[in-house]
Amino acid sequence: QVQLVESGGGLVQAGGSLRLACAASGRTSSSYAMGWFRQAPGKEREFVASIDWRGRTTSYADSVKGRFTISRDNTKNTVYLQMNSLKPEDTAVYYCATSSYVTRAEYEYGYWGQGTQVTVSS
Repeated sequence: QVQLVESGGGLVQAGGSLRLACAASGRTSSSYAMGWFRQAPGKEREFVASIDWRGRTTSYADSVKGRFTISRDNTKNTVYLQMNSLKPEDTAVYYCATSSYVTRAEYEYGYWGQGTQVTVSS
């Protein structure tokens, strides 16, 4: 069992920045690849970014490439999502999740957090 808790969400103006954190606990949490997904109101959940357990391989959705950066600190069992140049269309609930490898496929992710709200005002 792995528990995931997201934090760092909030309200920010367009062009601003936020850093989300996902703290993991439980069984060998540092050996998982981790991903961030988001779900906007009325839309399906979508992939944002993923990182392997070593922190060497990453993948990003085209919509956030160049603006968001995923990283991890295995000594703290925490994965981060640094979000810069935020846009109103980035408004969503952001979730972190675990998988066996870096992938964009939602069905490959097993454990999920409860999510944190990010709201970007124009």
